[in-house]
Amino acid sequence: MTGVPQRSGGIVLKSAREIEIMRHAGRLVWQVLERMQELVQPGVTTGELNAAAEGMIEAAGAIALFKGVRTPHAKIAFPAALCTSVNEEVVHGIPGDRVLHEGDVVSIDCGVKLEGYCGDSARTFPVGKVSDRIARLLRVTREALELAVSEMRPGRMWSEVARQMQDLVEGEGFSVVREFVGHGIGREMHEEPKVANFYDRTQKRGDFLLEEGLVLAVEPMVNQGGAAVKYAEADRWAVVTRDGSPAAHFEHTVAVSSDGCEILTAGPEAASATGT
Repeated sequence: MTGVPQRSGGIVLKSAREIEIMRHAGRLVWQVLERMQELVQPGVTTGELNAAAEGMIEAAGAIALFKGVRTPHAKIAFPAALCTSVNEEVVHGIPGDRVLHEGDVVSIDCGVKLEGYCGDSARTFPVGKVSDRIARLLRVTREALELAVSEMRPGRMWSEVARQMQDLVEGEGFSVVREFVGHGIGREMHEEPKVANFYDRTQKRGDFLLEEGLVLAVEPMVNQGGAAVKYAEADRWAVVTRDGSPAAHFEHTVAVSSDGCEILTAGPEAASATGT
């Protein structure tokens, strides 16, 4: 479209038409993750999960956003449609022959481009029965995302939302990952602004105003132990907790509306939230 509103710092607001198109991409991502929920069980490999996702994405005429991505730190281009991060892996785990076992958790991140626009979402799934503490880790991380959505509305600074997410997570005895954050999203997977899940002095300069047409990938990453992470040496893609503790990751693509926000990567039964 012409005349797209643009703010300082490279933030591009989306029109109602663009958000409608993004909803199509978001719905496909939701469908993929719903299928993953059905498939995740003991004995399944992460490669099998990825194969199912790639089939769905190809059948829909979409592009798998992650496949082929290169970064300076990684030894190879990312080879898959999904990030499948198991147990101590926080994000960016490469699917392969790793078998899921009872008690594991697997974070599955999926991104697609459809009709020229992107959708990005993640969930952490328990594999069979998990410990009570791990179940609480998943619940709290999911609640941090739900809290963010409920608090997003025009006129608020993002820091107000990020503080509440951090307070929730740390109040439950868990840690918010600092090195990796959410992002703006639209025609490209990663756009401005950077969307932190915490707030301190280092984030002050990057704070931004929520306003109608802003579309964000909000994605709390939470560790059961300490907040510190590092790259796994094998491929320099997977990010793991330094202390080996389990991690969880939940994400939605969210569009700020006139009176609240809308989740673009949710199912048909519940996609909008109105700020109060």
